[in-house]
Amino acid sequence: MLVDVRTYTVRPGCTATWLEIYEKMGFPVQQRHLGQPLCYLQAESGELNTLVHLWVYESAADREQRRGAMAKDPDWKKFLDASRDSGYLVSQRTSLMVPTKFAPLKR
Repeated sequence: MLVDVRTYTVRPGCTATWLEIYEKMGFPVQQRHLGQPLCYLQAESGELNTLVHLWVYESAADREQRRGAMAKDPDWKKFLDASRDSGYLVSQRTSLMVPTKFAPLKR
């Protein structure tokens, strides 16, 4: 199992507006290709304007296949254009992680 942990920083005051764009244009495409995320979170304290979402894959090959199909989807390209044009995202960090044997993910 492979967990894709994505952390985004959004311009201050823009999180709600960016999430509206994502909910309308990005999330449906990701669900179609990647399935349901393990979680999608926004900061309540600490580093505000931060979003974290986790996607679970069977393997690196599974991730590559699903994300490759999504990248070819015209609706995904429309979302990426809208996200870029909004200028709301400041940074992105991606970490690929695996569960430990003593605390496996239950899906």
